[in-house]
Amino acid sequence: MDLTRIDTERSNPATAKIDRESTLGIVSLINAEDHLVAPAVKKVLPQIAEAVDLIYGQLSQGGRLVYLGSGTSGRLGVLDAVECPPTYGVSADLVMGLMAGGPSAFVRAKEGAEDNEAAGAEDLKQISFSAKDALVGIAASGRTPYVLGGMAYAQALGAPVIALTCTANAELSRYAKVTIAPLCGPEAITGSTRMKCGTAQKMVLNMLSTAVMVKLGKVYGNLMVDMKASNHKLMQRAISIVKQAAGAADSAAAEMLHQCGGSCKIAIVRIKCGVSTEEAAAALERSGGHISKALKECGVMDR
Repeated sequence: MDLTRIDTERSNPATAKIDRESTLGIVSLINAEDHLVAPAVKKVLPQIAEAVDLIYGQLSQGGRLVYLGSGTSGRLGVLDAVECPPTYGVSADLVMGLMAGGPSAFVRAKEGAEDNEAAGAEDLKQISFSAKDALVGIAASGRTPYVLGGMAYAQALGAPVIALTCTANAELSRYAKVTIAPLCGPEAITGSTRMKCGTAQKMVLNMLSTAVMVKLGKVYGNLMVDMKASNHKLMQRAISIVKQAAGAADSAAAEMLHQCGGSCKIAIVRIKCGVSTEEAAAALERSGGHISKALKECGVMDR
């Protein structure tokens, strides 16, 4: 294997003498490299949008979004997945993250696990992955056997497969309908893809899940109206959301949330439409969970 042919393994001339720098010099060089990430992600926005539409199509018909990766890539997928339930009020299995070596590999590295190609497919079988789901294979190098095995399995089932890599002409692309490849250049420390590549992957994953949730009606304006108020801070946030969206006072928002079982959406529709909890819930059901559509049905001018 010629690692120099892989973008993420090339040496970076800009940091070739980083070991001779002062502490400020070291972090300045790293920061300069980090500035290359956002422009690289901007160049692949069309591919990100295409992937969002594919994922939305599957989720809107009862499917799931599954991230598959190893090492840093796997951890980033798991991180994005576990944040979706508290942020958007979705079930824990709507967005799932699988990584080589299993859950324990999240906190203790199991580097050899990524070489097991069969395990990628096996892990998908364990969650009953099917053609109605969507798979995002994540590998900075674009060639991780565990991820390739899972992507090949998903493709064979007929599920939409998306590749997220930081390497041009990545092997992952063979199994992907859409390839997202922000090219950030070689890392400040050669091969340390937890750095720029990890940042780029995190940015893309943020966009994928957030844009899909917006399209699913989990956001009204820019407010996370389906969040679960599971602690004091989040309860205060829920009150603030209802207050902003419905133009209610703090006390009125809090009382309406209480009457609506903590649902920001129902509380907002109740206040703006002047209907009962049951009527608000029914309007939201008919609108697919989109507040703006429920308000239109009630004859309320929306923003």
